[in-house]
Amino acid sequence: MNGAEIVIGKDILELLSSAMYVDTLTVYREYVQNAADALAASVEAGLPPDPAEPQVAVTIDPGARTVRIRDTGTGVPADAFVARMTAIGASPKRGTAARGFRGVGRLAGLAYCRELTFRSRTAAGEPVLEIRWDCAKLKSLLRSTEYAAGLPQFVADIVDLSEAADPARYPDRFFEVEMGGIIRHRNDAILDAGTVSEYLSQVAPVPFSAEFTLGAEIDAFLRRHTAPGAIEIRVNGGEPLVRPHRDAFEADDGKPDAFTDVEFKELPGQDGGVAAVGWLLHHGYRGAIPNAALVKGLRFRSGDIQVGGHNLAEDLFPEPRFNSWTVGEIHVLDPRILPNGRRDNYQESVHLRNLRNHLSPIGRDIAKRCRTSSARRKWLREFELYETVAKEKMAILAQGTLGEVARNAMEAEVERSISPMAKIAAMEDLAAEAEARLWPKLEELRRELNTLADRTESPMARLPAEKRAMYEHLFELVYDCSTNRVAAKALVDRIMLKIL
Repeated sequence: MNGAEIVIGKDILELLSSAMYVDTLTVYREYVQNAADALAASVEAGLPPDPAEPQVAVTIDPGARTVRIRDTGTGVPADAFVARMTAIGASPKRGTAARGFRGVGRLAGLAYCRELTFRSRTAAGEPVLEIRWDCAKLKSLLRSTEYAAGLPQFVADIVDLSEAADPARYPDRFFEVEMGGIIRHRNDAILDAGTVSEYLSQVAPVPFSAEFTLGAEIDAFLRRHTAPGAIEIRVNGGEPLVRPHRDAFEADDGKPDAFTDVEFKELPGQDGGVAAVGWLLHHGYRGAIPNAALVKGLRFRSGDIQVGGHNLAEDLFPEPRFNSWTVGEIHVLDPRILPNGRRDNYQESVHLRNLRNHLSPIGRDIAKRCRTSSARRKWLREFELYETVAKEKMAILAQGTLGEVARNAMEAEVERSISPMAKIAAMEDLAAEAEARLWPKLEELRRELNTLADRTESPMARLPAEKRAMYEHLFELVYDCSTNRVAAKALVDRIMLKIL
């Protein structure tokens, strides 16, 4: 190969931009990831924060179809600015603790706008340098069959360097990416501030809400294994973004549910040590977590930035559907377990397979909880059904319109409803509900039944014996022939009002 010419054509840039990212919102994740790395580097370098500026400011202007993402991290030195902003796949962060390390995430915006501009400086008084990528020209040259320049010349032909005209309006130290002339994409989610905020609240390294009481416990656990990484992100000058977790949520059946406790996991590496840590929020497991809650699924994070979507862990469960009943995260710590280029999954390796093997028991445990919860709800529904039947029959007994034989038979029917209720209350899986609700209800039913069984007076006692016996027989026929005891009782009540 010595002396042979190595050719890298222009089309590689198309693969690294439009073909790399499918969801338009991923551009925010890529640029916020770079911002988080810059902020971490500024802390490590001992640079003071800028109290007048948010750590990361996202500005979305739907009218102008423009998005700006600015951070107050280290900035890019002037003598390295051009090289870094035009480099492709040559990140200086590989081998460091930085989240991004391939040097292509910066190109994410090329596919979605007409101009992609990078600005930066590292100190007050310095000029603000700008590099503008002409995305419209990029696409035009990619389509051209006559243009045959190699990659370096291609980049040179579509990139311009300049200085910002009004440096005073920029922070002393910052880096900014601006996507101008954003191309329309279906529902234009990339320009919807609400959608962007929801997306970043899930994938970005932002703190838990103060309204989430288990958040402090999770943070304390994670700090024992990783350095704190939460950053301040504001969208269009709004409040700082926080994670979407809250104490309570609306379950899939529309009823309120709540997170009751958190379970922590340490997952060993292939060669010892800790490959990943995780936390799981337990709740009623009444069904799938609604999409609107923004927390469904066992999710993966590397560098406290989400990898993939909420369904990435589906194959770890005995049935994929149980992943949507789960709320939790796995934070990957092993540097040998790397996100793939799209950051929608991890690169296959023996270390990833080891991690997934250790995650399988979690999937089985959650599946067991889901099935147990389904069984518990079934038994509780049956308990309530028996309770309803028993109360309907006791209401008939309290009416006092049955003869002695029918009355004894009705009391026996009530006992036959109470008996399975007692068996349900004695189930081990229902111990908590039994102590709080089921046994008290049973005791109340038994007390009421004993009171009714001891009652001797009847509202028809004033009627002549022959007439009373006739009505008792009539009412027994009404109850025997009716399929709806509630309606039958209402009919008997109306008749009683007429005859008494």
